[in-house]
Amino acid sequence: MKNEIFEHVDFSGQDLSGQYYSHCQFLGCRFDRCNLTDAIFEHCSFVEPGAEGACSFSFSKLADARFEHCKMAMVNFKGADCLGVVFNQCDLKGADFSQASFSNQINHKTFFCSAVFTDCNLSYVNLSRARLEDCKLSGNRWTEANLSGASLQGSDLSRGEFSPESWYQCQLQNADLRHCDLVGLDIRRVDVTGIKITQWQQHELLAQLGIEVEAD
Repeated sequence: MKNEIFEHVDFSGQDLSGQYYSHCQFLGCRFDRCNLTDAIFEHCSFVEPGAEGACSFSFSKLADARFEHCKMAMVNFKGADCLGVVFNQCDLKGADFSQASFSNQINHKTFFCSAVFTDCNLSYVNLSRARLEDCKLSGNRWTEANLSGASLQGSDLSRGEFSPESWYQCQLQNADLRHCDLVGLDIRRVDVTGIKITQWQQHELLAQLGIEVEAD
């Protein structure tokens, strides 16, 4: 489906799995508890200019759904099943992912995560307590994002832009932080076991501890 405008349409509870939308506008629409497995949205907008809220995907199934170049600021993803979801070059500023799941619990000890956020605006996004381990999360803007209690262990966070307080909100062990601005990251206060950084970032981290590194 291409170049369509949907105004205040309630898709709640519908099976839209595998559907394809390109250059469509969704104004004040609801996708609550909707099955959007394998659905694809390209160059779509879910934001209504001048409106206080945006579209809602609360408790929807977004397994392996893909969003490319979409405008999704302030969209509600509360409680959504996001295993395998892909967001690429999307504006997700202020989006709410509270209680959303990006993992599959195999048993009480074993789980795996699957999600992709690349080159997205994640400013002010709510990802509190999100489990996004070993995921591709590169090139994103994370300024003022709520990462309280989130686990980003082992994920590719390279080329990301973070607020200084971000480092103290989430778990970062074994994460790829290459080409990130590490201002505010105090390695005395954050567990940085196994993280990947570049040589110039090493100088940046040590400088914040008052250590000056000189060439041989």
